[in-house]
Parts: sequence; structure tokens; C-alpha cells
Amino acid sequence: MMRSMFSAIAALNLHQLYMDVIADNLSNINTPGFKGSRVSFQDMFSQTLRGGSAPSGSLGGVNPAQIGLGARLGGLDILFTQGSLQATGKNSDLAIQGDGFFIYQGEGTNLYSRDGSVDLSADGYLANPNTGLYILGWQADDQGVIDPTQPIGRIRIPAGISQARATANATFQGNLDANTAVGDSFTTTTQIYDSLGGQHTIDITFTRDALTNTWTWTASSTDPAITGITVTGSPIAFTAEGQYDPNNPATSIQLTLNNGAVSPQTVNLDFTNMTQLANDSDVSMANQDGMAPGSLIGFNVTDRGEVIGLFSNGLNQTIGQLALANFINPAGLQRVGQNLFVPSANSGTAQVGTAGTNGRGSIAAGYMEMSNVDLAQQFTDMIVAQRGFQANSRVITTSDEMLQDLVNLKR
Repeated sequence: MMRSMFSAIAALNLHQLYMDVIADNLSNINTPGFKGSRVSFQDMFSQTLRGGSAPSGSLGGVNPAQIGLGARLGGLDILFTQGSLQATGKNSDLAIQGDGFFIYQGEGTNLYSRDGSVDLSADGYLANPNTGLYILGWQADDQGVIDPTQPIGRIRIPAGISQARATANATFQGNLDANTAVGDSFTTTTQIYDSLGGQHTIDITFTRDALTNTWTWTASSTDPAITGITVTGSPIAFTAEGQYDPNNPATSIQLTLNNGAVSPQTVNLDFTNMTQLANDSDVSMANQDGMAPGSLIGFNVTDRGEVIGLFSNGLNQTIGQLALANFINPAGLQRVGQNLFVPSANSGTAQVGTAGTNGRGSIAAGYMEMSNVDLAQQFTDMIVAQRGFQANSRVITTSDEMLQDLVNLKR
């Protein structure tokens, strides 16, 4: 039999495989986060008809004479190029801009995917609604602190919980009348919050001191939950231009509480926006950072993967952080279906960390990564595969005709 027939048969099988890969790429052109594949061929063993020889005397060298015995499959490579990001309008849809992978909890092993379709499961954990797999990361503590050195796990969104924040800083603004007589005073009333979200009323009294441009101040309260107030940084002074003297000591009050909240509670008072001018006294609190209790109403995900809880009182607190993984050779990952991959012997182990570090990329909330399949390239490859199949089929028919002619020699 002619070698050409067997070479052509092997080539037909390869081009059928080529079409199979193209068909798979095209069928997943709208699959979120899908990464297309590429086929590469290699030549097979070559039969040597004559070996090469070196130049000698008056003759030059002779090249070897070999006949190739067809092609074989070189490899099926996954192309991990970046897919386009498509806005979905849903904040829990996540896409990675970069080389990282989301980590999902599988049966006995972690699974990796570029598909960041995430939603809140009925049990309160973040999961992919299409597969039911929990997405993994780190849970924050009660103060919203993340420790990425700890093992990764499920991220729970504590629906229905309430959060409050104690006042730690309060800023005052306004004027103290420069014409106030020594010993006269002005009182402003303000409200602060304790660690339980309880509101307390504090009276701040400014009294004109005998020293030039100097005022003493005290704090008091009739609130039964407050059993003592300690003042730091009294008196305060103003410059000759009526501005708050930058050389004043730090000002604060320390509250002793008996209602079960954190005690003592220190509140730093900022008087730098106050003036002492020849005008009526009018001092009030401009802002403070405490908050009354509020319930969780939603969550957002930052570009670093931090899951931020949104509370009805305006408080934003970190609930958790998504983990991302990357691999030395992502093309060595093995597909297991449902947009998921597992490591293989040639992918390397997963390097787990946070978004924005070590090339893991950033997270875009409200977007989904589209398939990276290039439609024009696939149709071009389809033509190439078709012509390759046709050419090799012609080799078989031509070889058959040659054999037929050979058989007919006997007639």
C-alpha cells in the first residue's frame, strides 16, 4: 500500500478534531468567562531513505533524504486572553480584569473559574446561582477587619443584623464673643452615640478666662447612663486675630457609662474651626462619626474584592473579602465543565491572595466577562480545516487511482 493513504487518513482524523474544537469554541461564544481552545499539529516520524554526508575532496555534502509519514496532534491549548467586560447592572455580577480566578468550594477540592456570577443563597452565603457552589474568601470580624493569612472559607452576609458605631470624633464650629466678660460663659448642647447605638446629650460650657484670649471649657450631662466625664485640653486660647491657636493641646472627653456599652468612651473634640471675634457667641457641633443602630440593606464589592455591607443608618462596614487565585501556567489547567477548572500536574499549585496583588487583577462589580472566542478567527479556521480535510481526501482518491492503474498493468 502507498504511504500517502495512511498519512492522509491520519490527517483526516486530525482535521475532524480541528473542526470539533472550532465547534466547541463557537458553541460557547456566549458563555461568560469561557476561554477558547486552539489546535496545533506536529509532523510524525519520518522515514530516512538516504542519510546525509559531509563534504569530502572535490564533492560537496549530500543532504539526507526523508519521507514524512503524516501529522499528529501536537496539543490542545486553552487561550487565557482577557475577554471583554459587559455591564449587567447587577452589583453581584463580578468580572476579573487580569489573570486571577475566583475560587469555589467543590467536593473535597477547590474549583477555579472566571465566571463571577454570584448571588446570596438562602442560607446567607455568597454562591454561584447557576452551580450552587459557594465562592470562597475571608470573613471579617466584628470590627470589619480582614486577616488574609487565615484559611479561606465561605462568606456569610448576615442579613437582618444591625450595626451601630460609637462616637470617636466630634467637630465644632462657630464663634465665642470676644466682648464676653471674664467669668461669663456660653453652653452648647450636642448628642453622641455609645457602642450600643444609644444617644447621649452632652453640654459643653465655655467660660471666659482672666488670661487674654483664653477660655476654659467643661462637659456635663444629666443623662443617667453617664456617671462621669473627664475633660482633657482645657483651657483653650485664641490668637490676636481671633483664630484658634494651633499651639492648643489636644481636646477630648472621656465618658464613664453604666448601660453596658464600652466604658470608658473617649471622644476627641476638634475646636480648630472656632473663632473668637467681637460677635455673638454661637457654637455648635458640625459633625460626629457615631451612628445609631441600622439594619443591613445590601452589599457592594470593591475592586479589591472587599464585600462592603450597606446599613440603613449610612454605615458601611467590611463583611468579608473574596479570594483570587493565579497559576504559574494557567494553560495547564484542566476543564471539568460548568466554567470550572482544576489544577493539573503542569499548571502549578494555586497561589491564593487578594485582588490587586501579584498579578491577580482587579474585580469589576456589575460586569460579566464575555467569552474570548473571536468569531472571525473561528470562521477563518473553519475554512482552513475544511480545505485541509478536502485536500487530504483528494490524496486518498488519487492514491486509490494510482493503485488501480497498478493493478491494471496485469491485464
